[in-house]
Amino acid sequence: MILSNDSIMKPPYEITTQVLKQISSISEKIGEAKANFLNRPSPQLRKQNKIKTIHSSLKIEGNTLSEEQITALIEKKRVIGPKKDIMEVMNAIDVYDHITSFQPNSISSFLLAHQKLMNGLVEKPGRFRTDNVGIVQGSKIAHLAPPSWNVLQLMENLFDYLNHIDELILIKSCVFHYEMEFIYPFLDGNGRMGRLWQSVILLNEYPIFEFLPFETMISKTQEEYYTVLSHCDKAGNSTLFIIYMLGVIENALTELLKYNNRTLTDKDRLDYFISLNQLKFSRKDYMNTFKDISSATASRDLKKGVEQGLFIKKGDKNNTIYEIIK
Repeated sequence: MILSNDSIMKPPYEITTQVLKQISSISEKIGEAKANFLNRPSPQLRKQNKIKTIHSSLKIEGNTLSEEQITALIEKKRVIGPKKDIMEVMNAIDVYDHITSFQPNSISSFLLAHQKLMNGLVEKPGRFRTDNVGIVQGSKIAHLAPPSWNVLQLMENLFDYLNHIDELILIKSCVFHYEMEFIYPFLDGNGRMGRLWQSVILLNEYPIFEFLPFETMISKTQEEYYTVLSHCDKAGNSTLFIIYMLGVIENALTELLKYNNRTLTDKDRLDYFISLNQLKFSRKDYMNTFKDISSATASRDLKKGVEQGLFIKKGDKNNTIYEIIK
């Protein structure tokens, strides 16, 4: 069935002047990150970001494991802690290891992610709830979710918006996150799924988001996160949540760019260059990638790469060509 934009219900929100300024600033920072090779960060930075993302997202949900314990689990070491907390982390490791395999526009992929994330933690992971639920804070109901019989239709409408409405991905990802939290489609795991799926949506457009732990920033402003969700419920639109999440994304990009202000080592440069999969290249090609290094530095890098068995050297002087060893 082909849907027209007119037949799709667009969730309520406004594109304010502040939103436009945030989008502009984020776009500039994404460009700067790409220019500084951070779209393909070193394996060490990838690992650090995954640890921070998992720790922050689960900490929001009450998980007690530390970054050090999560690191140990990633390295397949034994960890002592609550069984449920360890299972949550192991599930999250599996999900974030395969985050690029999820299809952002697919409900079935969305349900598969929930199944993996909540496996062993809830009775029927990967299925929408069939009970009515409300979120209680203290003695009051903070949020009464839509009735269970309407969940599938609401989620289909939300994915239709994602697939067919012409809107910036940065905004769509925020709207999806908020609307999913409002619908509350699962009995448990809604918070971590909202944050996960926003990452999935973003990295499909901007690969850098695979390595951007913006969930750390949400964790640092956890009270504001829930307050903004509550305000949007009362206002009946997600504008304030869009502003909040764009601020979180911008701050996370700022932190990533601060990381890159360090001096790149020869290992950083070699790791990055190899990730580009340029099978044959010259010293000039290498220097065109790293424009701020001298020819002597480039020669030292390439010599080290040969010594470490990363690539082989053929020819001599100006005719020298390097071939990456697969």
